[in-house]
Amino acid sequence: MSERIVLLFATRNAGKVAELVELTRGLPIEVRSLEGYDVPEVEEDGDTFESNAAKKAREVSAATGLPALADDSGLEVDALDGAPGVYSARYAGEDADDEANNEKLIEALLGVVEADRTARFRSTLALADVGGALGDDVILASGSCEGQILTERQGTGGFGYDPLFYSPELGQTFAEAGVGSKNQLSHRAQAMKLLLPELKHYFHL
Repeated sequence: MSERIVLLFATRNAGKVAELVELTRGLPIEVRSLEGYDVPEVEEDGDTFESNAAKKAREVSAATGLPALADDSGLEVDALDGAPGVYSARYAGEDADDEANNEKLIEALLGVVEADRTARFRSTLALADVGGALGDDVILASGSCEGQILTERQGTGGFGYDPLFYSPELGQTFAEAGVGSKNQLSHRAQAMKLLLPELKHYFHL
């Protein structure tokens, strides 16, 4: 297939879109966000990243008639028994922003020593193409990235918990690293690396 594939990334988060554009660079894939599309808000009511990503991908693909890729990701903090997990985006409440979520995380870990502040980002990507060959099926891929939660924010780039998530491999937070360095080992990058062969096969690239 030689024409460009329109792949709708089921998000309005510009940071996530930028990551996916970078990860698919060189392929005949045009990544679009939900901006400009009249798509109902998908209720992420699953208790796993996989179920949320699959539901979101299916519903967006069905609503637009386009292949859709959805991501559900979050932060798992060991000292908090894996919280905030699937509730990462709304950790401080349904309408919480990144600032509020980060502040709640800082407060939740007050007094926790550095050695016990281990955490990981997890991401599951789901590809749906309801009107295409996939039908009701989805293609799933998951990735994770280990790190530590700092006591205060560092860096102004990225989004979500990036200013608090320190990567030993990078020697800096994800917010300090920026898209280029972060994309080498982020949870979404790991998931995408696993998904890319499936994308190429499905779209005959």
